[in-house]
Amino acid sequence: MARHISAGRKAAFYLGTVLIVLGFALAGWGVLSASAPPVDIASLQIRVFGGVALAMVGNLLRSIGTRGLAGAGVVLDPAKARRELEPYSRMAGGMVRDALEEANVGLGSRVEKVVMIKCPSCGKRNEDDSRFCQECGRRIRAE
Repeated sequence: MARHISAGRKAAFYLGTVLIVLGFALAGWGVLSASAPPVDIASLQIRVFGGVALAMVGNLLRSIGTRGLAGAGVVLDPAKARRELEPYSRMAGGMVRDALEEANVGLGSRVEKVVMIKCPSCGKRNEDDSRFCQECGRRIRAE
């Protein structure tokens, strides 16, 4: 399993991020320029729709950079997707593990054995240190 993300995927991620920012800036500029007369509808539409399209392309590139071609769904190959998503999944799983450790939540690695004793009267299982049955109330053991 690959533990590192390739330089090409990193470049796609950062290029996608830059395109998203530029796309939103271009669309925002188009919306803000609509309030200043004279309004040229054609250039306004180009700026707004072009900015949104640029942001969408940037989002696709960023997704490919993050998850790889197969992981992003561009190439339909489940085995390759698993390989490409491994660093991403490891990072997400590490974040979950860190949050659980911070909250002092065990991950099930500690197994604690509990000894139970059976009531001779009703058959209910009770904890080992019980003197009386939790079900019928009869004495389980004399101490």
